[in-house]
Amino acid sequence: MPDLSTRYMGIKLKNPVVAGSSGLSSTVEGVKELEAKGAGAVTLKSIFEEEILYEMDRVFGGKVLSSYELERYDYYDYQIRKDNIGKYTKLIQECKNAVSIPVIASVNCTYSHEWTQYAKQLQAAGADGLELNMYFLPLNFKRSAEELEKAYFEVIEKIKNEVSIPIALKISHYFTNLGPMIQSLSNTGISALVLFNRFYQPDIDIDNFSVLPSSILSTPDEIYTSLRWVAIMSQKVNCDLVASTGNHDGKAVIKQLLAGAKAIQVVSALYKNGTDRISQMIEELEGWMARQGFENIAQFQGKMSQDKSTDPALYERVQFMKYFSGSGDNA
Repeated sequence: MPDLSTRYMGIKLKNPVVAGSSGLSSTVEGVKELEAKGAGAVTLKSIFEEEILYEMDRVFGGKVLSSYELERYDYYDYQIRKDNIGKYTKLIQECKNAVSIPVIASVNCTYSHEWTQYAKQLQAAGADGLELNMYFLPLNFKRSAEELEKAYFEVIEKIKNEVSIPIALKISHYFTNLGPMIQSLSNTGISALVLFNRFYQPDIDIDNFSVLPSSILSTPDEIYTSLRWVAIMSQKVNCDLVASTGNHDGKAVIKQLLAGAKAIQVVSALYKNGTDRISQMIEELEGWMARQGFENIAQFQGKMSQDKSTDPALYERVQFMKYFSGSGDNA
């Protein structure tokens, strides 16, 4: 039987299928089910600083506060944050007692000064690792791209000075110079980079004149952005690469491993097909390895990366020249 073990954030896993941060990993019962279905590790549902801020807005209704009320605001701010962090650290502790697979905490903050305090408490609760979910929407038109990107390095440096557990950074592909940015981030001492975030995207209801969320769950076609960049960067970074978004079946897992990923995060496929999809992915990977004669993942991991490709330019092509450049032959 093939050996499916791999490493995620430097932590040994029994297989590379990681249940990503979602509502499915927001309870102890949910995490136990994900382990039972075969997940190699679980990333807990993120704690969102933005949700804490919304809770504060509900308390005060967005009104202008007097000096007396500012004191009340400080109290509620402290209490609400304390309650939310307390619930999350309890979840970490209970999950660690309930399962044997690695439990990764996840934090999604809006303001950089909050990251360090959150990270210290999550480590103290027993998390095996910490995933930082970072993206700063570039809406301040007075800030340059360099200033925005600098914030990532500042946050990482602060957290690394405070915690010893491995850190994964989950980023988007919206950078002005993505390849060098990924490489630079990998040199900060983090253990892994997760490629990539999938964001809320607004849509417009043309009949009711309202803003609605677009598709929340990913589709299999969304694998190609992460697949390309994992393949390009897997031999050029100093940390693990984890593939995220568009991974819906065992074939996707195999492709990402061939590109050079050390682990594959899965969320949307579980919502669409149930948590049994994890065991199906693992069975498909195991069967493919047996047919190909691979005894372990290391024998083929990165085999199809850009650096090992016989035609590396294929990963750099951006136009459909073969399909759309003729006069109709390819219609």
